[in-house]
Amino acid sequence: MSQTNSIHRAIQCSILAGVSLLGSLVAQETYVLPTVSIYSEQVANQTPVSTFAMPVSGLQFEPRVDVQARNLAEGQADVAIRGGVFENTGFKFGAFSVYDPQTGHYLAELPIAPAMLSSPRILTGADNAISSFNAEVGTVAYGWRPIEQRGEFSAAFGDYNTNHQSFYQGVTHALDGGQTLAADVDLARSESDGSVPFGDHNFRRAAGRVQLRDAHDQTDLFAGWQKKFFGWPNLYTPFGVNETESLKTELFALNHRHETSPGNFWQAGAYYRRNYDDYEFNRFVPGQFNPYQHTTHVRALALDGNVESGPWSVAYNANYMRDSIQSTSLTFGRFNSRDYLKLSLIPKYTAEVAAGQLAFRAGATYDDTNRDASALSPVVEVTLKRTGGLRFYAHYAESTQVPTYTAINSNPSAGLFRGNPNLGRETSRNLEAGVEFKRDAWTVQAAVFQRWDDELVDWTFRRGVTARTANPVDTVTTGFEVVAATRTPRYDLILGYTFLDKDADYGAATIDASFYALNFANHRLTAAVVFRPVAGLEMRFDNEYRMQEKNLLRVIGGNEAFLTSVGVYWLPKALRGLELSARMDNLWDSDFQEVPAVPAARRQFSVGATYHW
Repeated sequence: MSQTNSIHRAIQCSILAGVSLLGSLVAQETYVLPTVSIYSEQVANQTPVSTFAMPVSGLQFEPRVDVQARNLAEGQADVAIRGGVFENTGFKFGAFSVYDPQTGHYLAELPIAPAMLSSPRILTGADNAISSFNAEVGTVAYGWRPIEQRGEFSAAFGDYNTNHQSFYQGVTHALDGGQTLAADVDLARSESDGSVPFGDHNFRRAAGRVQLRDAHDQTDLFAGWQKKFFGWPNLYTPFGVNETESLKTELFALNHRHETSPGNFWQAGAYYRRNYDDYEFNRFVPGQFNPYQHTTHVRALALDGNVESGPWSVAYNANYMRDSIQSTSLTFGRFNSRDYLKLSLIPKYTAEVAAGQLAFRAGATYDDTNRDASALSPVVEVTLKRTGGLRFYAHYAESTQVPTYTAINSNPSAGLFRGNPNLGRETSRNLEAGVEFKRDAWTVQAAVFQRWDDELVDWTFRRGVTARTANPVDTVTTGFEVVAATRTPRYDLILGYTFLDKDADYGAATIDASFYALNFANHRLTAAVVFRPVAGLEMRFDNEYRMQEKNLLRVIGGNEAFLTSVGVYWLPKALRGLELSARMDNLWDSDFQEVPAVPAARRQFSVGATYHW
């Protein structure tokens, strides 16, 4: 039977099983939710199989996010939104956005425990234009979670000599005046031989936070350290070589938020991030194609907020960042340090009309660096809220970003990665309309959009050239997305569908394949199911079906894939605080290459135990 027929048969079986399951639920009694930690509300399984949980773990089956993994997502993952590339997505924590100036491949190198963060919000369109930093298409935005008096220890063991352990402890102390002083700490480790030969990994993380909060204010002081080694064949190049990556990341951050109501708040933050990378093209011949080592330093200040007064409100945002890089190979550009500034100011006016509540906001963002031309980008949005939670909106928003050092400082005529020192500011224009509503127990969000990306930096492949090359490309992306969710005491169900179509113009450049700009799913469906058959037992299913745009580099696995991750969690009543789990990734053992030419991770199983106190 062909893979396509197998996928279709699996989908049919899943649909029939789902219909039967939902039908049986109608007559069943309800049960109390077990206390499994929730890191993301849009996915079912909260923790990975092969390592400890990281912020990227909760994004793998997120309906609005496409995580394209090499080895495991927690090893190296490109995070794309709405058909963008790996460098179009930003990560925001409170007021500030964490950025890696070397390459977007390291944007998700974040030594923060998910237990310290709120569930992520996916910002696109106008919201991304206002709140993002150097991320044209989308931003994954987290808040800092209030610390509670609790702790947990987790250990898991699985295939391929996989084992990982993590420890988290939060403590609180009440002060006079209604304030609470709190602190938490996270320690985690992981190792595995990998699901393919030379796909081993060894990870370590240590993170801690001190927090002071009251009814209106919360201040978080954070420090985190992470060390990762992992290998994978064809990690970045399509030449059949066993490559490795060694990363060391430090992050120190301060964030303060003051909020009197959801519409009246401000927050300010600052951070320092250091990232060290040692990449080996051939793990058996260190230094082949010259040493490839880099260290980046980033220092940033940020402020954002919203103030309301009567029918008027104003959203504002300011980001200043300074970076620098030391590199053994990225030495062919015009500079190795850069200052960035972004300012946003968006007034909004709301009026009661016969049809409901009409709101209009219009403003602009300003982006500048000391190395590139500045840009002024408009943002315009109209929304109409009807009774019963029905909301319509339409907006036009522009956003910009500048290329990373790997693109502008790589040797343009030799080596594995060939850059272009003349690459300039990239511009994205997004026109969108959408609707949000609640019907019975369902919440539905849908949007249709068209986006024009000009001078987007892509990495391309050409037959006969042993390298990937940075090329600017103009793209037009047309898309539709819908997310529907319902939650009951017995089950949760989150459904997502995204359609994308893209046209690309590389100008005079000759290419045979694109690693990123043309690596997207024409159709992508996700279904997250959390089923609670009895008290203390949860069965969790994350599913994804995708029809991928054809790509010359994708030589194994075809252009269709059906992916499933399954987890069973049991909290035995007789052993209060204990949680037992069994997890399986890639249930159907799909060989679909999420990044073209990069082998897929195989099916993997693990069992674990977590003790909560």
